[in-house]
Amino acid sequence: MKNKLNIYCKYFLVSGMTATIISCSNTKFLKDGQLLYTGAEVKVESDSLTKKEKSALQSALEENLTPKPNSSFLGLRPKLYAYNATKEPKKEKGLRYWLKYKFGEEPVLLGDVDREFNKDIIVNYSENKGYFNAKAKYDTISKNKKAQVIYTLNPGGRYLISNVKFPADSSLINQEIQILKEKSLLKAGNPFDLDVIKAERQRIDDGLKDKGFYYFNPDNIIVQADSTVSKNHKVEMIVKLKDNTPKLATEQFTIDKVVVFPNYNLRDAKNGLYNIPMTEDSLKGYEYNDIYVVDPRKKFKPRMFDRALYFDKGDIYNRKDHNLSLNRLISLGVFKFVKNEFVVSDSLNHKFDAYYILTPRELQSLRLEALGRTNSANYAGSELNLNWTQRNFFRGAEQFKASVYGAFDVQIGGPADAENIFRAGANAQLSIPRIVAPFRFNSSSAFVPRTNIKLGYEFQNRTTLYTLNTFNATFGYQWKENVRKEHELNVIDVSLIDPANVTPKFVERAKNNPYLQRITDQQLIFGPTYSYTYSTTMLPQKNTFYYKGMLDLAGNITGLITGANEKEGKQKNIFGVPFSQYAKIENDVRFYHKFTEKTSLATRLIAGVALPYGNSKYIPFSRQFFVGGSNSIRAFRARTLGPGSYDPRTQENGFVFDQAGDVKLELNAEYRANLYKFLNVAAFVDAGNIWLINDEFNTAGENTRPGGKFSKEFLSEVAVGAGVGLRLDFSILILRLDLAMPLRVPYYEKSDRWVLDRINFGDSSWRRDNLILNIAIGYPF
Repeated sequence: MKNKLNIYCKYFLVSGMTATIISCSNTKFLKDGQLLYTGAEVKVESDSLTKKEKSALQSALEENLTPKPNSSFLGLRPKLYAYNATKEPKKEKGLRYWLKYKFGEEPVLLGDVDREFNKDIIVNYSENKGYFNAKAKYDTISKNKKAQVIYTLNPGGRYLISNVKFPADSSLINQEIQILKEKSLLKAGNPFDLDVIKAERQRIDDGLKDKGFYYFNPDNIIVQADSTVSKNHKVEMIVKLKDNTPKLATEQFTIDKVVVFPNYNLRDAKNGLYNIPMTEDSLKGYEYNDIYVVDPRKKFKPRMFDRALYFDKGDIYNRKDHNLSLNRLISLGVFKFVKNEFVVSDSLNHKFDAYYILTPRELQSLRLEALGRTNSANYAGSELNLNWTQRNFFRGAEQFKASVYGAFDVQIGGPADAENIFRAGANAQLSIPRIVAPFRFNSSSAFVPRTNIKLGYEFQNRTTLYTLNTFNATFGYQWKENVRKEHELNVIDVSLIDPANVTPKFVERAKNNPYLQRITDQQLIFGPTYSYTYSTTMLPQKNTFYYKGMLDLAGNITGLITGANEKEGKQKNIFGVPFSQYAKIENDVRFYHKFTEKTSLATRLIAGVALPYGNSKYIPFSRQFFVGGSNSIRAFRARTLGPGSYDPRTQENGFVFDQAGDVKLELNAEYRANLYKFLNVAAFVDAGNIWLINDEFNTAGENTRPGGKFSKEFLSEVAVGAGVGLRLDFSILILRLDLAMPLRVPYYEKSDRWVLDRINFGDSSWRRDNLILNIAIGYPF
């Protein structure tokens, strides 16, 4: 008699994790006869398995054992000690209650371990991986009131797949399965593996769903393993439909009607929405391009649904278009809930109606925000924002946002003459859920592409120095290929910076400094910008990656047409203002590695360069690079580092201004760990600097920022800082406090830039000058 295993119905409940023996000083709290459980170990005894295969099997088995021993840290068990050392609290609050029941852990005893159950888990898991003749036993080792369980597994030989069969017949569904078998996950020569079998059934189900078999289910597939047809630990796999598969699951369905309810409210459902007959009298809707829209008030233009939905009348159902339609409806941003239902309308011809049940969000919102802030450049301030949003501006899911704001920053110490700042402005943005262009743009992405139009104005006053009026306008597109890839192209990006009220004080300070003079020059910047983002950080993986690249091309076509050349004295103006011409590229690369669920390593590399040419000798101040501060090199105050080895302390009369550069290099590494629920800690190292493309000379021929130009000596000018931080994660926001100190200062003498030998925590003046506290919201990267 053949030995056939119906693997499809064989499931085993497994849980737990690996534990190891760690010394513990808490045994004095145990009662007589009690033993503290310190973990389990699995030993695999087999001559047929390689050392690597044994290690992999052992690790997988230990992951599934239960229960977990008490957690440990550096060989100690502080949570267990807190539980045992804390007296029973009288109330369910207070420090004693927190120590015992929130922070503390109740002892895990040997008596809590079901060793027979764990032995069964080991055997069952081994069988699921193809070790059909596995045998296991266990032994318990105890010493000094501590116990460890040793499980020994003899797996025998592992069964391999000899061949895979997909029996054929004349049914339509079997014909589709025969097409799908070409990419089967079950391969001759591979080990028998229950997880692969489950994945194969799911793969077949996904393939059939894309061919119209809406009511099919993975449970309709049976995978049989026959170990009698072959010898030497081989099994033949047979993949076929179950004999009792429902007839409905074998039928291929097409779309009859597409019905949209864009104003659905759950309170309107009495006897079930889907029992309403499809007549105009009962539905009170209208038809648009084979889509029936039930919208008596006509709050939405039907064309938006025609763009979002990928099902048309007569189409064969497929899962891809099903999910695509739902995702695009969600990404419109006007619906709070999106539900989809298919109802059989013609069982003889295998047709059903597609219902889309949409619950709108509040279409208008008004929000007032007030916030306080401080930064490492010794400024503290506040900001007030008033924002209005309309999510259906032209009845086509266009989002219109308008905001007005005011903010001030006051110096609370630090460098002399760092002036207070006042800002006020207004912004307006219209986001249209399609590409507005003279050409046709088709997207099969799950995300709706958008055309964005923005206008803005900002008034900035640096009290006794100057006032800047900044006008900006952009027109561009934003689209996502998938959840990982996003593009943003601004075809038009214009900024006009117009200075006013430049005081004699600033003129006097800037008369011998072209860098400062350029801040109050009229600036006209226009040209396309493009950015590309690739990210896997949203995926549940051990290693994730983030990349954002940005390209900014200002005045390039205009400069080419007009023949602009500032070096040859041919600088061109538009409306009396010289336009900026440059090329700028910036790359931001991040890598995240999870050690455990509570510990991780985050790293970042930023590299950028801005090259002026044609009509410009220098990059506009607003488009240059900056370093330092809470999201950059935290051991140096915001925008006070660089360029190169230039020492900002040498500025005349202690007049310190934001330092900017044309080249940027920055590296960051941060180790993050969770201490308790919302409390996280971090240790970090930051390094980097900015540099100039061209030296800057005043009218006397003096270099105003000596050492600032990028050269082959740039590595010796990289600043380094390190520190520790606390992060309070309250879900709705993360409050971050980072304390950093410099390890390498680029503007010191070249042989004296490393300052490790000068660290003196006992010196109050050293602490004041070298310990930088950064307070911020959110992670730096």
